[in-house]
Amino acid sequence: MEQSIISLIQQATKGDSTAYKELFLQYEAMIYRTAYIYVNNEQDALDIVQETAYRSLLNIHRLKNPEYFKSWLIKITINCAIDFLRKRKHTTTSFLNEWDMKEYDPDVALSVSLLELVQKSLDEKEKSVVLLKYYYDYTLPVIAEILDLPLNTVKTILYRALKRLRVNVMEGSLYGE
Repeated sequence: MEQSIISLIQQATKGDSTAYKELFLQYEAMIYRTAYIYVNNEQDALDIVQETAYRSLLNIHRLKNPEYFKSWLIKITINCAIDFLRKRKHTTTSFLNEWDMKEYDPDVALSVSLLELVQKSLDEKEKSVVLLKYYYDYTLPVIAEILDLPLNTVKTILYRALKRLRVNVMEGSLYGE
């Protein structure tokens, strides 16, 4: 982590709202993408970004280790998104928005098929684990910490999700058969 980011985090934890604002703006796009993955709607994702900003500002003083700032923000974002979905009783989610797929995956058609497969096959916890593992490239212990779950539970969720995806691919769900 860059020294300038660590310095901003330290200032923000001591109550410097200008430092917090500068810091939050550096992670805003990541927060938006994470929120969008859950709600699949631009306006709702923006609402979650705003709620994440509010909750993280209120609790920044509790952050003990600056190196965990990014994962701490992701955890808050995921919690805000899940709370939002519970309130709205939304069940439709998204794994990647079209912009992200074009940026990270040259085969957009396959990505769209995989996106549909993930949306149809996985529940919220499974999507969270798969997202954190394969989209953000976090290790299982870090995922367990972010989601506040035991490590073995995270492993079980991941293996169950991957098995479910494999079964659906084998059954032809990937191609809408």
